[in-house]
Amino acid sequence: MTGADYLLPFRTKLRSMRTESFGADPAGARMERIRRSPHFVDGAFQNPVGARTRPSGSTVEFAKIYFHKEQRARRTPTGTVPVHATTLADLATPPASGLRLTWMGHSSVLAEIDGRRILFDPVWGERCSPFPFAGPKRLHPAPLPLAALGSVDVVVISHDHYDHLDLPTIRALAGTDTVFAVPLGVGAHLERWGVPPNRMRELDWNETATVAGISLTATPARHFCGRGLRNQQHTLWASWAVTGPEHRIYHSGDTGYFPGFRDIGAEHGPFDATMIQIGAYSEYWPDIHMTPAEGMRAHLDLQGGRPHGVLLPIHWGTFNLAPHAWAEPGEWTRDAGEEAGQTVAFPRPGEPFEPAGKLPTAAWWRGVSQAIAHPWRRPRGAESVSETTSRGDMDLAGER
Repeated sequence: MTGADYLLPFRTKLRSMRTESFGADPAGARMERIRRSPHFVDGAFQNPVGARTRPSGSTVEFAKIYFHKEQRARRTPTGTVPVHATTLADLATPPASGLRLTWMGHSSVLAEIDGRRILFDPVWGERCSPFPFAGPKRLHPAPLPLAALGSVDVVVISHDHYDHLDLPTIRALAGTDTVFAVPLGVGAHLERWGVPPNRMRELDWNETATVAGISLTATPARHFCGRGLRNQQHTLWASWAVTGPEHRIYHSGDTGYFPGFRDIGAEHGPFDATMIQIGAYSEYWPDIHMTPAEGMRAHLDLQGGRPHGVLLPIHWGTFNLAPHAWAEPGEWTRDAGEEAGQTVAFPRPGEPFEPAGKLPTAAWWRGVSQAIAHPWRRPRGAESVSETTSRGDMDLAGER
């Protein structure tokens, strides 16, 4: 290092040390468009309602819980996660109903809708981290190699966190003809990784792109963004409403609960199926991830306040990202569905299903999980989830 190096601005030094997996910051015309967004205020993208994006409470207390030996054991499966064995063969035949979903793990879902194939938040990497040697590692393999998946019409990204935007996966998909639909600002990462600008549809909230006859609308979410130590909130986060000629689906991305789900449902629903984040919640970050009870409430809001369609739980089972037990999201969502009278699909990773057909409902995780307590259960005769939706007194994790 020369003496002149010490005169460089600190931000420039940080940028020079960033590896390719950190992505790129928006600049030029893209940054000008970001500044014109009604959701970009005081130099940063803002949530639809206020949200704490940093963990609350004592860092020391959280570390004691998170790294405690017995607690760590609860957060991983006790055996091999039963990944569906015939995904490739099952996908070879088009869906009879015109709509089929295949949960690949975490938030990655292949949606076959009205003759088109849409891949949400594809993460095939071993770790959700900027480094190959550190960070949360997969708890089960991807159900099939990415190259075996075949052609995809659209890749949809919800936001730029590592467990949703994966460099090796994007690099592989960049070599295909697929179109990428991403929130405003996220295109900077993709351009650095080799995706041509003409194959990107970069959207602000409530903007719509049409690809191969399918409408994709970036809808609000309550979360945050960033891939580095200095997260300037210059890339947007989004949920997605997808409409085909015959079917409608919704992918929540990562989000805390907020009243805007009702508006999204009124504008774009009701949906044949929703893919809702129900894992990686904690009382330390209650505003940016939903508990299963909140996820059920969001689904009902999206469906006009009543049970309708099928809920597919996502954002659980693949990476260890929160203090809760590994299988707790599945158990809690199962109970919440029964209380609400809402149909929930519980596929194994890689198990395709059609929302209009026979659904996978077995609690497959129980064979590789420690016993799970159910502190969220209401006494018999208590109000159901749907009955409390309008009152807003859901049994949240922070109230346990």
